[in-house]
Amino acid sequence: MKAVVHERYGPPEVQELREVARPEPAEDELLVRVRATTVNQTDCHRRAAKQVFWRFLEGFLRPKQQILGTEFAGEVEAVGSAVTGFRPGERVFGWGWNAAAHAEYLCVRESALVVHMPDGMPFEEAAAICDGAYQGLAALRVANVGAGTRLVVYGASGSLGTAAVQFARHLGAHVTAVCTAKDVELVLSLGADEVVDYLREDFTRNGQVYDVVVDAVGKYAYTKCRRSLRPGGIYVATDRLRNLFLRYWTRWFDSRTVVFQAEYPTRDDLLFYKSLIEAGEYRAVVDRTYPLEDVVEATRYVESWQKTGNVVLTVA
Repeated sequence: MKAVVHERYGPPEVQELREVARPEPAEDELLVRVRATTVNQTDCHRRAAKQVFWRFLEGFLRPKQQILGTEFAGEVEAVGSAVTGFRPGERVFGWGWNAAAHAEYLCVRESALVVHMPDGMPFEEAAAICDGAYQGLAALRVANVGAGTRLVVYGASGSLGTAAVQFARHLGAHVTAVCTAKDVELVLSLGADEVVDYLREDFTRNGQVYDVVVDAVGKYAYTKCRRSLRPGGIYVATDRLRNLFLRYWTRWFDSRTVVFQAEYPTRDDLLFYKSLIEAGEYRAVVDRTYPLEDVVEATRYVESWQKTGNVVLTVA
């Protein structure tokens, strides 16, 4: 089968499309023919490994996991002898840290994060559900966002941001979305109550006070928005090592708190995403689609930080 392999850390060009052995399912596994997957920021961090943190996870000298891709959608090709909930030909989507989805086939345990796709949903959209959804929902959960919460989503047009806006609307929060002018209409259509173009306006200078600020792109500083948070308010960080220090500092010495979005999805989460999609309350936003062989170009686009929603790879 064809798969995208990277044997060393480095720029997007270290990724190569190669022929590799097709995996064989164990008795409790599905063999999935991948029809679509994504390139996300997690893939980029793992491939580049610029920070020591990623070397701890992936291997110091070279990557242990040489095929990237955490989310996928496709068809069940075969099942192991102990599998009872899936049959060949069924359409599924899922997520896995080591799913190795940048390939024509992958194996996943029946008990892992894989569920049936919503009826009629294109593979390209189904592949883009999980990464943004689990991060967006985790960010809201750690801040106890609910009905009446006044929430800012900074970077509301990205994968995490578009998900957070939709989940916040479902939870009954008041959402102020911060993005660029080109994405205003999109973000409003996802359920934002107010949209701020950060190139023209600083939301911290509008005189409003918020309960929660979610930095959905890992580029905003707690110190910039602290005065826009009410006492007891929460800043949700998604990146930047300095926020680890601020997490403990604010816990002891500040009236506001820095917390990290840090949980992986569960099977129940995937079923929750599916139920909202079927109810018309959630959609995965797809910006661009590339064939698998154009993974380097797709990765460059993701790393430009100009994407809206998700970037998808289709697998012929």
